[in-house]
Amino acid sequence: MNVFTGNVAVITGAASGIGLGLAERCASENLRLVLADRDNEALLKISKRLSDKGTDLIAVPTDVSNPNALDTLADAAYNAFGQVDLLVNNAGVLISGLSWERPIEDWQWILNVNLMGVVHGLHSFVPRMLAQDTPGHIVNIASLAGLLASPMMGPYTVSKQAVVALTETLHYELESINAKLKTSVVCPGPIATNIVDSGKNRVATSKISQEANAQLMAFLRSGINEGMTPEQCAKIILEGIREERFWIFTHEDFKDSYKTRADSVLQSINPVYRAYVSNE
Repeated sequence: MNVFTGNVAVITGAASGIGLGLAERCASENLRLVLADRDNEALLKISKRLSDKGTDLIAVPTDVSNPNALDTLADAAYNAFGQVDLLVNNAGVLISGLSWERPIEDWQWILNVNLMGVVHGLHSFVPRMLAQDTPGHIVNIASLAGLLASPMMGPYTVSKQAVVALTETLHYELESINAKLKTSVVCPGPIATNIVDSGKNRVATSKISQEANAQLMAFLRSGINEGMTPEQCAKIILEGIREERFWIFTHEDFKDSYKTRADSVLQSINPVYRAYVSNE
């Protein structure tokens, strides 16, 4: 898709992290914006900052886990601008812990945001974008966890691998009807965001879980803090959209690990975990 001045971009999770980086990048390229986030205070702050710089935008407080909220977001986008050219399903959260110890409510919470949030976005926007009959692009933000599993990351990994599968399915479906919409799935490595803190209010089930979880989250926080900036990530994503690439990666050094995983499937051997990305 040739992203250009006047296009309309809808971005969920736009008040922080990758979503904020994308909002700022799109604003710098004179796109019109529909910004959504569940954090209304942060959303209003970034919206005012971009509006003061001349960006044409609307801000819509949105909980992506609620399908009605995505319908409201789509209504607001089309009422304001009459079109949507770029949909970025970005909102996401992270929790960790042993798969069997994490409460069912936590599994439901992360799946409702990370996976069903994307599903809700597709249901609310794809029919209208198809009806426009104009070139457009749908971007779903996954993770390298969408391609490779890690211990203590069950709910997050399951949600992101599902997003990868959903996006690939969407890609085939849109091709099968010769749609003018293209798709991309973004699998970022370490990006300097606050996603590690998104589940801080979730209650662990045991002292052992708390200790193990604290160690893992400290490790993740350290790696993320040293990671790529959201602005750099946004630049890579927009380049991928322009080139109509389905796979968009921010870090290439995971591929040896992915090949090892693929070989374990092809050779029917047990997988062996190893860290798969650096912060460089």
